[in-house]
Amino acid sequence: MLKSLQSISRWLSNYTSAFIIGIAVVTFFFPHLFDWVRGKTQTVILGIIMLTMGLTLSTNDFKVLAKRPLDIFVGACAQFIIMPGIAYLLVRVWRLEPALALGILLVGCCPGGVSSNVMSFLCRGDVAFSVGMTCASTILAPFMTPFLMKLTAGEIIIIDAVRMFIDIFIVTIFPIAIGCMLNYFYSKRDVFPKIQSFMPGVSVICLAFIVGGVISTVHDKLVARGFYLFIWTFAVVFCHNTLGYIMGYLSGKFAGFSIAKKRTISIEVGMQNAGLATVLAGNFFAAQPLAVLPCAISCAWHSISGTILAGLYLKWDQTHDHQ
Repeated sequence: MLKSLQSISRWLSNYTSAFIIGIAVVTFFFPHLFDWVRGKTQTVILGIIMLTMGLTLSTNDFKVLAKRPLDIFVGACAQFIIMPGIAYLLVRVWRLEPALALGILLVGCCPGGVSSNVMSFLCRGDVAFSVGMTCASTILAPFMTPFLMKLTAGEIIIIDAVRMFIDIFIVTIFPIAIGCMLNYFYSKRDVFPKIQSFMPGVSVICLAFIVGGVISTVHDKLVARGFYLFIWTFAVVFCHNTLGYIMGYLSGKFAGFSIAKKRTISIEVGMQNAGLATVLAGNFFAAQPLAVLPCAISCAWHSISGTILAGLYLKWDQTHDHQ
């Protein structure tokens, strides 16, 4: 039983993108499947994702923040300047309607995604730096995300920055702190590594639930507006994500980082915590239901593109190793 669960968790980790896309497609044809993933339920599910992250973090991961302050500072600046900036430019250039604009701006203002650490490992990046960047951006998120949303989206809708701060703190910092404490006190027990081995699979399933809930919410709007709305939104998400990777890499180059660090910062900047953006969009922009669409597409696409980018980095290594 235990080995079967571990195998399922590994499979879900390896095929995250395919699983999430599969759930999205199934939900589109059976739109009431995830009607239950709304409001507080959605928030709890994201809290579980963040708890799984906390369970895999040790005190050594946080020591990176103190040992490499310059690296983390450059990474944090890149994270909270590049992605919100690109999102704001895209909203202006593409002249997005208010709901879609809110969604893409929210994705841009959120911290780095949890799965970025896995992508950094796959492409021979600096994993310690990746974990440090994710920790730093997540810790800063309760302050930076409301501030940046007020700055970039304040003219579209009134942003309740204080309430957003509280929501982000409860749904990110609190569960991560609980996970870290459990890791600290119980990591030496034999059963704990087995529990940790299930966490990637749990995280993927929870993310799929969130995406399914979003598809259920926007299904009628998607059907009414046709395939054009999806393609238009996907194009914006694609540009936002791709430019994030490119600008992240260039910021690492400008800072004089090694190849491993440049790869890491490109992935960390480009991959956002779209699950958090999805929950925030549902909680704060209920009057604009389409705001969750760019967040849901980002949930799936960032996993796919991160895998592709990691593969391209490895292909580059193989090509140049043979020369």
